[in-house]
Amino acid sequence: MIKPFDDAYFMRQALKEAQIAYEKDEVPVGAVVVANDQIIARGHNLTEQLNDVTAHAEMLSITAAAEHLGGKYLKDCALYVTLEPCVMCAGALNWSQISKLVYGARDEKRGALQYENLFHRKTAIVGGVLAEESAALVKTFFQRKR
Repeated sequence: MIKPFDDAYFMRQALKEAQIAYEKDEVPVGAVVVANDQIIARGHNLTEQLNDVTAHAEMLSITAAAEHLGGKYLKDCALYVTLEPCVMCAGALNWSQISKLVYGARDEKRGALQYENLFHRKTAIVGGVLAEESAALVKTFFQRKR
């Protein structure tokens, strides 16, 4: 049986959020939180617009999902994010006890996966979903900045 929604489908939704960030001149990272095959929260980087270093796509999505669910734990949820989370976002994901993390491109400089035990021990982690598309958007953004 084929699932109607797979990791690539939800990552494409996160990429739409990243494109919105790009158009706002923000680092193009987008995220969605999914529960029961339904998107319950969306977010994209807003650090420049909000003048807030914590306004990462993941952080905004975690907050929106918790509000939607009426509780701080995201145990039966998955976060799809176009770029590997940083240490700050990994900590927030750990505290939220999210069940699954799916990311697109690796972040060799600031990604949390270079460190051990930052994510919750029960969080399943899947990487590389639409990685080329995710990386290309970030690369184009920074090339345009130079």
